[in-house]
Amino acid sequence: MTTTILLADDHHLVRQCLRALLATELGSTVVGEVAGGLDANELTERLRPDVLLLDLMMPGINGLEVTRRVARRVPSTRVLMLSMHAEEGYVSEALRNGATGYALKDGTAEELVHAGRRYLGPPLSERAIEAYLRKAEGATLDVHDTLTAREREVLHLAVEGNTSAQVSGRLFISPRTVEIHRANLMRKLGLRSQTDLIRYAIRRGIFRLE
Repeated sequence: MTTTILLADDHHLVRQCLRALLATELGSTVVGEVAGGLDANELTERLRPDVLLLDLMMPGINGLEVTRRVARRVPSTRVLMLSMHAEEGYVSEALRNGATGYALKDGTAEELVHAGRRYLGPPLSERAIEAYLRKAEGATLDVHDTLTAREREVLHLAVEGNTSAQVSGRLFISPRTVEIHRANLMRKLGLRSQTDLIRYAIRRGIFRLE
């Protein structure tokens, strides 16, 4: 049975190469492709592919938030995170949010679609994935989990440097509503400034300084 895949990466050339690679080496069917996080959510819900092959850093909302939503709304779709970053923060957050696996962009084609079990692509290890999962399962309530979906969207866009007006335009809500969501998430997370917010996002693996 052919595996259906939705590609989500903001680089057109990367999507073209992945499409060709998946078809020729794995015999998989790419049913769609998108360049942004919000579109990835929408198309996954509509097409319900077997696998969502998802870039970590996406415009709009990043791959971590996309993963969380897909895991909740389309649990039949396995999310495979594709990234250049092997840091524990990114890996553990992706797995906590429901990703089936985490592969690095310098890996092989066979690592891209691996049905039926959780895994990390080399140089990450099975031992590491078990450690991440045990850590997540044994943890107490994470205050990050108390954020609403809209507050998470505002957080992701805010740490990327977007103003309230820009966030308003991206999410189709008023600037005043953006400010309310921002104030609520800052209060929940115990943060006081934009610097605090960026530091928090870096620790969580939500944001990376280039």
